[in-house]
Amino acid sequence: MVKSYFMLLFLLLGTSSFINAQQVSGNVSDDSGPIPGVSVVVKGTTNGTTTDFDGNYSIEASNGDVLLYSYVGYESKEATVSGSVLNITLQSGVALDEVILVGNRAKPRSILDSPVPIDNIGVAELKNTGQPTVDKMLTYKVPSFNSTTQAISDGTAHFDPADLRGLGPSRTLVLVNGKRKNQSALVYINDTPGKGEVGVDLKSIPAAAIERIEVLRDGASAQYGSDAIAGVINMVLKKDVEFTSVSAKAGVTTEGDGFNFGVDLNTSLNLGKEGSYLNFTVGYYQQEETNRAGEPGKDDLFGVAADDPTFGAWLADNPDLGMTIGQPEMKIMDIFVNAGVPIGDKGAEFYTFGGLTYRTGKSFALYRTPYWVTDPHNLLHEAGTEYQGFQPTFETDVRDNNMTAGVKWDVLGFKVDLSGTYGRNAVDYEVNNTLNIDLGANSQTSFDVGAYTFSNTLANLDLSRELGSFVVSFGAEIKGERFTAEAGDPASYFNPSGSGGAQSFPGLQPSNAVEAKRDNYGVYGALDWEPTEKILIGGAVRYEDFSDFGDNTSWKVNGRYSLGDKGAIRASYSTGFRAPSLHQIYLSNVQTLVSGGTISNQGTFNNVDPIIRDGLGVPQLTAETSKNISAGITFKPVNNLSLSLDFYNVKVDNRVLFTNEIGFDADDTSTNPVEQILVDNSITSLKFFVNAVTTNTTGLDLVANYRNIELGNGKLSATLAANFNNTDIDGKIDTPTLLEDNGYDIFNRKEQSRITSSRPKTKILLGLDYELNKWSFALNNTYFGEVTWQHATDANNDQTFGGKIITDLIFGYEFSDRLSASLSVNNLLDVYPDEIETGGDVVTDLGGRFKYPWEVNQFGTNGTTISGGLNFKF
Repeated sequence: MVKSYFMLLFLLLGTSSFINAQQVSGNVSDDSGPIPGVSVVVKGTTNGTTTDFDGNYSIEASNGDVLLYSYVGYESKEATVSGSVLNITLQSGVALDEVILVGNRAKPRSILDSPVPIDNIGVAELKNTGQPTVDKMLTYKVPSFNSTTQAISDGTAHFDPADLRGLGPSRTLVLVNGKRKNQSALVYINDTPGKGEVGVDLKSIPAAAIERIEVLRDGASAQYGSDAIAGVINMVLKKDVEFTSVSAKAGVTTEGDGFNFGVDLNTSLNLGKEGSYLNFTVGYYQQEETNRAGEPGKDDLFGVAADDPTFGAWLADNPDLGMTIGQPEMKIMDIFVNAGVPIGDKGAEFYTFGGLTYRTGKSFALYRTPYWVTDPHNLLHEAGTEYQGFQPTFETDVRDNNMTAGVKWDVLGFKVDLSGTYGRNAVDYEVNNTLNIDLGANSQTSFDVGAYTFSNTLANLDLSRELGSFVVSFGAEIKGERFTAEAGDPASYFNPSGSGGAQSFPGLQPSNAVEAKRDNYGVYGALDWEPTEKILIGGAVRYEDFSDFGDNTSWKVNGRYSLGDKGAIRASYSTGFRAPSLHQIYLSNVQTLVSGGTISNQGTFNNVDPIIRDGLGVPQLTAETSKNISAGITFKPVNNLSLSLDFYNVKVDNRVLFTNEIGFDADDTSTNPVEQILVDNSITSLKFFVNAVTTNTTGLDLVANYRNIELGNGKLSATLAANFNNTDIDGKIDTPTLLEDNGYDIFNRKEQSRITSSRPKTKILLGLDYELNKWSFALNNTYFGEVTWQHATDANNDQTFGGKIITDLIFGYEFSDRLSASLSVNNLLDVYPDEIETGGDVVTDLGGRFKYPWEVNQFGTNGTTISGGLNFKF
């Protein structure tokens, strides 16, 4: 179906004519010399480039076009093309003048002019966090963005849920060069933030390939479609670079574990045609595990005391109960390209970009102590030696590939962009160092437990044009999605006795296998009107139709009043939606988890299963809808100081929930209809997805930048950024009638706290950067506010984990124009979260296994990490 639409769109538009253009080149400098990395954009288009190491640039433009030059720390400048050479000198300025592409489907605007709040983060700022992956870099640069390492959480430990404004991973749209990035194949079904949701695999995009990241902090479904409720993250890839760059970095925690090493290469190749580019990135990264397990010296989960006559000696030798709790092992290999070639001599361009990431990982399950699971057949220990138990490992094989190809041209005064995108994420699972009790002596110790894939195929057509004081844009999108689940090795789910199959993760069964598809199409239109230089009024509307659940129309209005070069007042109101993911509709499995103080097998039933739809009366999943309002001000009181303050409120209706465990009630004398389902499926509890709650999120974003402060012989820059937010659940949880009539709670206090208090309500970043000759220094302080874990049933066992400040110190030195070095000390003061206080409840810390919180983790438990790096250009 999608291929047919591609053919039709090319036939309709392929015969259009192009307008005249020429190659314009020049140099951009300041008082002290050339400026590399300056953004050069043809005003009113998305056609742009950056200056090379010597400040030189080349771009396709016509006489009369206006070129817009911008760079962090400098005032933007416009110049009209009147020949083939155009040299520019920039003056010191601030970030409000930087040009961004996201948030408007037609005309790039500066952050100062934008009617909605946007962050623009260059690659140098990302790397100055000292963090190894893009998701962690953004955590320490954008206050409203959060992502932390997860432990003892099966596949979730290998992806780390990430979100904007605490609204969950599913409600942030991720773009690459303005095109939709595919979601991951994984649903986060373990007890972590973002439980029950699906996000984009941010570890699949290497920082070395990125020029900058634009973060739109406003609802944008009317422009971009499903998922853009919390905002949009647009990753802009590098184009031309003057030199080939090779970077290497290694680090280790002060505990001596968690060693990491990474190396990447970025270069541009000459395609032999004026105006063409091909940027190429290849990288490798690996990290070892860390361990911050508790050391209770006893096991309250199983009631084994330290002086137990049988296992007391084992507990003395293994006070941590054999656990490994921390970041997982991981290896990442990636390759990315970004290329463009002019077509003819009339301004058309063919472009393509994308990449392939291959990642392997190993995390750890609960240790099977000798009093929990026995090994009578000597499968995991040698005969004649004392049995010590075993810790199963959960190992992943992740492939993420994304590729876009398209053509841009001008026709009848319209800027036209026709493109196609294919993206796929696949994850295969193995459980190793384990056994299946029911297979006895014939049990293997390594099991293939199944696999998931998700892919999408898109065709996009976007047109835009300036008509006097109006800018009009419209377009269409066709998308096909596919989700699959593959069954594991039969030995992994063989379970006649009810012992659970392969210890730690019974494999996906043939009944869990699925291949699900859907199609949708969308059309949109947008109009911006600038009746005066000070006033901008805009609006957008988008209609989408899905083959499985129906359609949706979203709209948006926004306005901005300019204060000249001093800033602007802005506001917007929009409606939005999020289609339930195919994963949420069709996922089913069985997991071994701790519930109610016991180890149990829990079943997840999908939304099309007759047991759920007919047996429990759960309705078909449908779209979430949202209402988003924001209002703010940007202010530039002096040349080097910029301020922005934005209020927002986001209300999400029909939010999709992943329920808590629904199991047997306290009445042993009778079996209710829900319990009969459990008995029939040999499980102790079940869970499912359902539209059941309305949430209301209110927040405030603050950003202040003060740059180019003369201090001694160097220059100091300071950034203060903060996010304050609060999410409440409005009204009653919408519980299916059968469950409500039998006294079941489908979304208990613990699950509610994942929405309302698992992410910091306050997060403040203070960064200081100082450059002195060949030296650079960065001191970053990040305050992560308190988070609260709520017990499922007993408020007396709730715990609030206090706010903490994480301090990072980064040094840099340039030996020459080609060689530089860096030293990073992350979490300089070796700060950890508050320790868990159990209050006598074994579920809170799983009998002492967990020392630090994991369900509401603010910033991880690695402590201090010291890293060193080298960068060489040639």
